[in-house]
Parts: sequence; structure tokens; C-alpha cells
Amino acid sequence: MLLPHYPFYLANKPASPNRDLVVTDKYSGQPATRVAMADARVIDEAIAAAVRAVEPVRRMAAYERQAVLNHCVTRFTERSEELAQALCVEAGKPIRDARGEVMRLIDTFRIAAEEAVRQCGEVLPLDIGPRARGYSGMWKRVPIGPCSFISPFNFPLNLAAHKIAPALAVGCPFVLKPASFTPVGALLIGEILAETNLPDGAFSILPCRRDGADLFTADERLKLLSFTGSPEVGWALKARAGKKKVILELGGNAAVIVDADADRVDAVERVVFGAFYQSGQSCIGVQRIYIHESIYADFRERLVSATRALRMGDPRDEATFIGPMISESEARRLDAWIQSAVRRGGKLLCGGRREGAMLEATLLEDVPPSEDVCRKEAFGPVAVLAPFRDFDAALAAVNDSAFGLQAGIFTRDLYKAMRAWDVLEVGGVIIGDVPSWRVDHMPYGGVKESGLGREGVRFAMEEMTEIRLMVIRTTS
Repeated sequence: MLLPHYPFYLANKPASPNRDLVVTDKYSGQPATRVAMADARVIDEAIAAAVRAVEPVRRMAAYERQAVLNHCVTRFTERSEELAQALCVEAGKPIRDARGEVMRLIDTFRIAAEEAVRQCGEVLPLDIGPRARGYSGMWKRVPIGPCSFISPFNFPLNLAAHKIAPALAVGCPFVLKPASFTPVGALLIGEILAETNLPDGAFSILPCRRDGADLFTADERLKLLSFTGSPEVGWALKARAGKKKVILELGGNAAVIVDADADRVDAVERVVFGAFYQSGQSCIGVQRIYIHESIYADFRERLVSATRALRMGDPRDEATFIGPMISESEARRLDAWIQSAVRRGGKLLCGGRREGAMLEATLLEDVPPSEDVCRKEAFGPVAVLAPFRDFDAALAAVNDSAFGLQAGIFTRDLYKAMRAWDVLEVGGVIIGDVPSWRVDHMPYGGVKESGLGREGVRFAMEEMTEIRLMVIRTTS
């Protein structure tokens, strides 16, 4: 059960000036709780507090920052079921997926705690010629300064964690705007951070309306903007961000190739997971499935059978695999894409039925490549099948996309795996599994419309720091 209302966190402290944001139960559509919302004055105050906190946070010893992160790991573990139930309600995430996200939240903070004491530099020999005789150098990484974070609705805990935990590890104060659909998870993180001895102003977590959030992007006091969300919004924010560094983790249209030598039983199991876990609302969810023509008919039959067996319903039910999409409008949008594909000759293999925000797990084939369900980000429970004959042609089909986040390749051929790694225009190539696979310390991010920069704790820490060089001249 959620509490009747939640405060926001301004400069480490809870505040409830209003209860303006209604958060709904995504399955029932009914109000579940109310959350305080920040206006422009509060956001300005939070940024000012983050600026004041720069030096106190920077002066924290590595072991002190590590202690803060370890406290979070302990408290998240103690409150894991509460966090999972909150996710289940506010995001409509099936409870098993919600518990999995809580485990990833814990992992992300645990990794950050380990990395907090591993920030290394390098001694740099400079005497590469007579002009530099007697000179030596060394460099280290220093925090970039106050950071602005905007997190999405689909992983309200762990995608916020991928911004918060690295910032704490390196010593950057931050302000965070959680998604209005799902603010409670981030506020629960704030509640636990408020238990620590972080300097005043080290963090603020502020739900707000989009039109009130311009300061998160444009304010010059902020030195970095990290945004996770849609390409349309992300690139528009970058255009307004001014001189600050920008990290964008945006959309995807992830593809998987199933070659002739793949273990079909295993591949079907993984593709079903990759396409439909948490109702397909993942930027690396499987959307395009390319299957070698020699196994196409058999693989399609197995995949359709496994997809039809998925249970759709109340996300609180332990047996539910498909829960609601984040809103009925999103379900209507994707339903319209499916119907358009069918009208233009696509074949509906299974699914395709919508009721409110619930949309069945859907498979299509023979869909014209120009259809939205093929070329845009579906972000819901639908995938499109197509056969291929030539492996290089399949790689080209994967690359024929505006997006480039991750791709999956089921093959036992080492040379094909290496070729895929060389050729595919994506941030990550997953061999023997679906593109939806991620572990939280690996470099994660995309190219093309999928974004800029990398997350994954150590890599986000690098983004949130700058190199500072010292040169020493020896005269004797």
C-alpha cells in the first residue's frame, strides 16, 4: 500500500507545500496517492542549494561517500518489498518484474559504493623530446559540479539510481526530476538519502510539471544534464542546455537475429522475455526479430505458442507477465500502429486485443518496413518477425534504423559474432541473448537517435567528472 501522500525533497529535507500531483494505480486507473509538486521558485532554490553544496560534498572523503551509498544498500534491502509494491502500483509493473528492479537498484548502489573508493588517475611521462626534459605530469578526476537529472517512468527506481548513485560516488550535488507518472520510487530513494549525513543541498528530488522544469535544462549553474526518455524530448533539451555537458539515453528499436544454428528452445524463451517483459516498455525491448529462413516456420510456431501462453492481468498477481501500459493513451497509440500494419498487409500471428491500458502480447509478420511498428519505437508489447537468408543482409536490416541502442545475435559462429560486433551501429551487441539484457556496471548507451554518452556506474562517474592535469618542472 502507498501512503496517502508523499513530500518532495528540497536540499535534503522533505517538504509538502501542496498535494497537487495525483499518482494513479496503473491497473485500476484509480488515484493511489498524492505527491507534492515543485514550482519554479522551489527548483531555483534547489539549484542554489546544490551550488552551495559543491565544496562540502567535494570535501567528503571517499570512504564517507561510500558509507552513504552503503547505507542506501542496507535500507533498500530492508524495504525491498515496500519498494516493489510501490512500483507495482505506480508503474503497473508485474510484481515479479518489480522485485527484479529493486534488486537492480540495490546492485547499482552497491557497485557505486565499491567504485567510490576506486577513482584513479595516472602518472603521465612528458619527456617525449628535448623540449620537455625535466617535466613530468599526473592527472586526476574531479567532480564536474551540480548536476541535473531527469528520469523516466519505465524503470522509476533503477534509472534514477543510474544517475543518483554515480553522482554520490564522485561527489556531485544534484537535482532530480522524476517522471510525473511514477514519482514515488524516486521519493522513497530521497527518504533514505535524507537519513544520511550528506551536506545540506547535496540532493533535491522534485516532481514538477514539464512547463515548470525549464530550469533543469537551461540554468547555467548546472554543469551537466543527464536525461533518459524519448528522442523528441531529449534532443530538444540538448538544444536548450547551453554550455553544460549533456548525456542522453533515449529510445530504441531493438532487433535480434536468430541464425540457423541457434538453440531454438533457448532462443524462443529469451525472445519472449525480451519482447514482452514489463509489457514491452523498455528501450531495449525486442521489437524486430530476424530469423534464418531454414528455421523460420518452426521458430515462428514455437514463438507464437509461447507468446499466447503469457498471462495478462493484475500486476499484483504473481502469475502475471503482461500488465498495463503506462496509460490508456499509450495503449491506444500502439494499438493504432498494429491495426495500420494489418491494413497494409501485415499478418497478425497472435495478440492484438486491447482493453483500456491493457494490450495483449502481439506478434506480426509480413509488415511493410515503412510502418510505424517497424521504424519507430513501439515501447509496448509488440514485435515483428521477418525471415532472412544471408547473415550480412540481416546485419544491414538491423542497421536500417534511426536508432542504435543494443542488438542481440543468436549464433554459435564466432566469426559471425565478431562481424556483428564490427558492423552493427549500436552501443552494445549481445551474443547468445536478446538486446534487452543489461547488467548495471557495463557501459550502456546508444548512437544515432538513441543518444549520447554512457551510463553504467563507472562510465557515468567518468561523465560526471573532469580531468585535471598537474605538470611539474624539475630544475635540478
